[in-house]
Amino acid sequence: MKTYTPKQLFLIDGIGAIISALLLGVILVKFEENFGIPKSTLYFLAVLPIFFAVFDFYCYLKVKLNHHKFLKIIALFNVTYCFISISFAFYHTNTITTMGWIYIISEVLVILILSFIELKTANKLSN
Repeated sequence: MKTYTPKQLFLIDGIGAIISALLLGVILVKFEENFGIPKSTLYFLAVLPIFFAVFDFYCYLKVKLNHHKFLKIIALFNVTYCFISISFAFYHTNTITTMGWIYIISEVLVILILSFIELKTANKLSN
């Protein structure tokens, strides 16, 4: 498995968060009926990655020491976001479509993989 520097991970995570926010808050909203997730839920889920992106870009630009602590924080935020996303999907189980499930599960898998890499990197740095 390729190793990444903390700066690379903060940048990847931040860009991914912006992509998630745009997909959820713009694209999926326009095609709400195809995904079966209400606009209010999509907007809520879109706001969270914006905060994560701010955190990521701050860490990318300003953090010089203790990268491992900040990587653990963003990984925890990411995993929490995954639980929130899955919870909302189950809450809307009567309306969410197959495309909605595919989107949510795909996003969660990508985020969990990134979180695993962040935690693995953080643990290496803290040793």
